[in-house]
Amino acid sequence: MIESSRRPMASRGAAHPAAPTRPHWGERALRVFAVLFAIFLALPVLTLVGRSLLSGALGAVAGSSAVLAALGLSLTTTAISLLLTVMLGTPLAFVLARRSFRGKWLVDAFVDLPIVLPPSVAGLALLLVLGRRGLLGGPLGGAGLDIAFTAAAVVVAQTFVSAPFFIRSARAGIAAVERDLEDAARVDGASEPRLFWDVTVPLAAPALAAGLVMSWARALGEFGATIMFAGNVQGRTQTLPLVVFSEFQGGDLDASVAAAAMLVIAALGVLVAVRAFHWGRAFDVRGLG
Repeated sequence: MIESSRRPMASRGAAHPAAPTRPHWGERALRVFAVLFAIFLALPVLTLVGRSLLSGALGAVAGSSAVLAALGLSLTTTAISLLLTVMLGTPLAFVLARRSFRGKWLVDAFVDLPIVLPPSVAGLALLLVLGRRGLLGGPLGGAGLDIAFTAAAVVVAQTFVSAPFFIRSARAGIAAVERDLEDAARVDGASEPRLFWDVTVPLAAPALAAGLVMSWARALGEFGATIMFAGNVQGRTQTLPLVVFSEFQGGDLDASVAAAAMLVIAALGVLVAVRAFHWGRAFDVRGLG
């Protein structure tokens, strides 16, 4: 009786294959929320760029001497700050990734602190240290090095707020490199510097590149620390984000929107270029495979 009752069930299951599964309501809701949040992130930026293009303000402002000077200063200072970040941040990221020492947690905390600090607080802190009456400003001023309210202050402010993004990413990338590969290079006679440049850096390259992009983008958009520590002097310390603020404060909304659109386009161009580079590398790797 038991066997006879089981056979029809088996035959019914075989005669009627299971219908294609449809997305569960939870999966559909997840997709809807994902799309809505993506629209939330993209719509303000698209509106900003679209308005600047439709109004013609972008073309008019792009030829302004003040905007061109601010753009040139932004690109120059961010390039210098990025170079300083790589030179000084890479050794720190390596030490945090590979070394254990007393107080490491405290160093980690201070590395991350500029990320969570309000930019104006970061600028005020820099002013108290490197300003003319600051902790180190007096000795530096006596040596003829006035940093506050100069282009050098712009670089310092950008480096202070943007370097943690590179250090965090570089630390994760270096920590993920297999030690066995490095040990094999040591067995082959590679010195420590060559080991780092020929093995560790190439293997950690995606994380290093991501950190560079995030650090540069943060430096390009820096506003609060710059205006507190470097001021807003046209042609001297006025970067493109400060132009956006100045034009908006002066009541010229179109000029402010156009300057902001230039920032968006510059940052978007770099992000697209980096992603295209990664896609090209992935395609080459698949082709070689």
